[in-house]
Amino acid sequence: MTKDIHHSHPLHRRHLLALGGGAAAALLARPAFAQPAPALFAPKPGAWRTYEVVTRVELPAGDAQAWVPVPSVNEAGWFRSSDSTFSVQGGEAKLVADPVYGARAVHARWASGAEKPVLEVTSRVQARDRAADLGKPEGGSPLGEADRKLYLSATDLIPTGGIVKTTSDRIVAGKASDLDKARAIYDWVVENSFRNAATRGCGIGDIAAMLTSGNLGGKCADLNALFVGLARAAGIPARDVYGLRVAPSQFGYKSLGAGSEVVTKAQHCRAEAWLDGHGWVAVDPADVRKVVLEEPPGKLAIDDPKVAAARTALFGSWEGNWLAYNFAHDVALPGAAGPKVEFLMYPQAEIKGARLDCLDPDGFKYTIRAREVSV
Repeated sequence: MTKDIHHSHPLHRRHLLALGGGAAAALLARPAFAQPAPALFAPKPGAWRTYEVVTRVELPAGDAQAWVPVPSVNEAGWFRSSDSTFSVQGGEAKLVADPVYGARAVHARWASGAEKPVLEVTSRVQARDRAADLGKPEGGSPLGEADRKLYLSATDLIPTGGIVKTTSDRIVAGKASDLDKARAIYDWVVENSFRNAATRGCGIGDIAAMLTSGNLGGKCADLNALFVGLARAAGIPARDVYGLRVAPSQFGYKSLGAGSEVVTKAQHCRAEAWLDGHGWVAVDPADVRKVVLEEPPGKLAIDDPKVAAARTALFGSWEGNWLAYNFAHDVALPGAAGPKVEFLMYPQAEIKGARLDCLDPDGFKYTIRAREVSV
């Protein structure tokens, strides 16, 4: 016998800073998806914005299970994961966590014979723009040894030896500091890769295959993984940050934001590198190539002013119109019959042990909606 249950479960509780003054009131009064006036792309830390994200999974039959990622990142300067709640019709669900990276998900099960299985997950997060002053080391605590080891390690699709190492060595030759090496790798990815509109989803990030073939086309999970692998091979801790665009760009870049409250296909991964004296620094060469291909009127030159502004900004900064799920690779979904997933950025499901196509939300079926809310 199946049953309906409703859970409210805290993920990471953080004290949420109140937005004060007239600026905050104006921010919260702004229509969630109003188009801002064009401006130079130059994110800077400012007011925190709060978003509510609702993921709804509807499966056609029982003998099924589903996994929905929930925000699991808490970084003092730019992102806070607050509480998530979930409800399930005709089955049961619980929060689960990846033991290596701490990536969290809601895992739901439905027995054979369950009618109209539904899982709905609601999360709240706070985000703001971030930017590092790379001309002025900020000091701070060193990266812990466990994290240093983790973020220098190879993953199934991001090796750090072989062609990745030889490519990295060639790129950073003559560079002394972590900052100079990371910037050289960033510039190399921007100049040698391209966004391939035909790539399904966000790509998979098989960087050895990309380098071996010489075909450096793909999307964010490919191009930013390329940066991460090359950085790790150079001895620089780096990580992918898997997430979702939840609002338009405040700088007028149509390619760098969500176009509506329906964000079912708005997944986007970013990257970070740990630079001595600066800590974790934002990096996103994939979005530079996205601006080149997609920013109106499209197929912009690499020296176009919009591209140049994005290229300058996206080494050291990014805009807070995006939520971070996790940093995880090679995730074994608890209880799954199917294989590990390269990363946990999409809802996943199985029916009678057969994995559904997470890149086909209409056939799956799932929807994700996001909106900006007051605290």
